Amino acid sequence: MTSRTTRSAACSSALGGLLLLVLLAATPAAAEQELPVYPGTLHTRIGSDLVIGGEYYRLAYFTTTDPMKKVAAYFAQKWRDEGYPTVVEGDLEEEAVVSALFTREGLQRGVVLRMHQGKTVGFTALRDLWTRPPKAAPKGLVKLEGTVYSQDLATRDDPGGSQNRTSLVAGDLSDVQQRVSGELTRQGFEPVRHTATKLGGTTQVTMEHARKGEQVMTTLSQVDEGMTAVVQTWVGSDRIDAVPNDDAVRKSREAWEQEQKAKAKAEGKGR
Repeated sequence: MTSRTTRSAACSSALGGLLLLVLLAATPAAAEQELPVYPGTLHTRIGSDLVIGGEYYRLAYFTTTDPMKKVAAYFAQKWRDEGYPTVVEGDLEEEAVVSALFTREGLQRGVVLRMHQGKTVGFTALRDLWTRPPKAAPKGLVKLEGTVYSQDLATRDDPGGSQNRTSLVAGDLSDVQQRVSGELTRQGFEPVRHTATKLGGTTQVTMEHARKGEQVMTTLSQVDEGMTAVVQTWVGSDRIDAVPNDDAVRKSREAWEQEQKAKAKAEGKGR
């Protein structure tokens, strides 16, 4: 019983961390509607219009030395004065979320606030509540048995095309790695390169697979005992203004082979 409770708590903790990463890297909009703006700050767009979890989003971020409470109060007061239902959540010290429903336009505007190095960092978001993108199965992205959380993200108007999937999968790193590789092989992808690095005492594995005109980059890291995070990016970009993927794959494979030869040579000299 204790083991099951501990595992459940670990899973909840890992899932919470992953959900936070997704939240900080995304939240949407459509049409020509404007993102929320905090006065006196420079807002930087995050990509173009995004498709996250089957909905359209638009995102940007800003930083300010103003206290979080002041920033949150600005957005809450502005939207309430305009007559929109507004919600404020969080402790207003380390984190806060302010969001409002614009019912006539079918939009939700929001701002996610976090403290970082003494500054308030804001992620502003515009979400389209009415429009839905056409459903299409993500190409080259795997969804394994034992997945406890999965989030897809795609660009709305990228002419080259890219899709991303973030998943939390039950299983240790080596087991999940083998299952991802097996599924990609089943889809007709071939391995191009594979690296393993140590980050903060944990191992992170990066794999690159390819098939004609397509590439899949997969990053795996163990976030807790028996739980592995899988982040995948699929790219299919044989457009005129880009390097054809077949060329990119060939160069990547050649670079990896040269690395392996140099490594083997260095090890031979050291003996």
